[in-house]
Amino acid sequence: MDFIWNDGGRAACGFVGLAGDCVTRAISMATGVVYRDVYEQLGVLCEKSPRSGVRIDVANKYLTERNWQRQSVFDQAFDPQVLPMGKVIVHLSKWNDRSPHFCTVIDRVVHDTWDASEDGDYFIHAFWTSAEHQTESPVPGMESKGRESAEQELTQSEFDKILNRLRALDNTASNGASTEAEKHNALRMMQTLMLRHNLSRDDITDDDNVSNVQFTRIACPVNGRRACNWEKSLAHYVTADILPSTQWFSSTKGHRTLFWFYGPLADVRNAISLFRELLLTIATAAQLQFRGYSRGSGASYAEGYVLGLPRTASASPAESNSTQIVSERALIQTRTIALQTAAEQWLKIECNITLVSTRGTGRFLHDDVAANRGKLHGSQHEVAIPNAPRRITQK
Repeated sequence: MDFIWNDGGRAACGFVGLAGDCVTRAISMATGVVYRDVYEQLGVLCEKSPRSGVRIDVANKYLTERNWQRQSVFDQAFDPQVLPMGKVIVHLSKWNDRSPHFCTVIDRVVHDTWDASEDGDYFIHAFWTSAEHQTESPVPGMESKGRESAEQELTQSEFDKILNRLRALDNTASNGASTEAEKHNALRMMQTLMLRHNLSRDDITDDDNVSNVQFTRIACPVNGRRACNWEKSLAHYVTADILPSTQWFSSTKGHRTLFWFYGPLADVRNAISLFRELLLTIATAAQLQFRGYSRGSGASYAEGYVLGLPRTASASPAESNSTQIVSERALIQTRTIALQTAAEQWLKIECNITLVSTRGTGRFLHDDVAANRGKLHGSQHEVAIPNAPRRITQK
């Protein structure tokens, strides 16, 4: 029985952990709507997170509003071969009316994270079809008739569907849970589609789509239940000036302070590496010169060091001689804000964390001389992001 592993784009959108998301997953695969958008839309209808499942009436309302037609089925064991061609969303249930499940069947092939057809206890309770997503079985010898003229008239919507299909195949080919046969089949189909439509791998990459960003949060522990002001300033520097796509917050566990960095996976890892490198450098310099870094002159030196670190240049439009550079900066700023907003929503929905701002009492001993020395040393520090890819802002 044919089966293709597909999470509907859940991992690509940054969702982690186990979830009862079969309704969201099935709808995303069948409709072509981004997983995160389906997740949010169902959440509005449910008035709660769809992470642990969605009621059948809510799923039916969502699909009906989008012109999907429901058909009831009675006492029919689940067999993809009895379903129509095209994309079909199937509501399955066991004979005891327990363990309900949604899955998508495309051209009579199950697309899911597991194959319910291998469990003989499932039967088809109902299924939804849409005229827009239906296809007819090809007539032998007629597959190529009019192919060239049809492809010359591809609409943007059809082109997007092709790209989405290629990205889904690419996810299957690169997923560790896929079998070798699934990976080989996915690569073969990708090659066929790319050749047919004159596409390359660059065409299917979608790094600028915030909906497809994989978010994460990683903790960086430091000694002491109360973090030093300069350590907080350093975390702010790393996230605000060097890697603005990431953000941070702190918490305590036992006698340690945890600096949590969250945002896109690759950027968070780079932020952690850079934070640790600078933290060790500043603490060591303060320890060698003032025998400490948590109070007194040592802390003042560390604070000055962080203040002296090079900041990202932000030339105003009047100072710039290139309209293109200004436009690129505007685009980068817009994407950064979108990433930060999406990361905050991810942190709240997936991690159940709501951030609260706090204000410290400050330290009464401050050494201006030590702070100025630290600021001078910090200004001479050359900051480099570990393992960072070249970006449009880097020369």
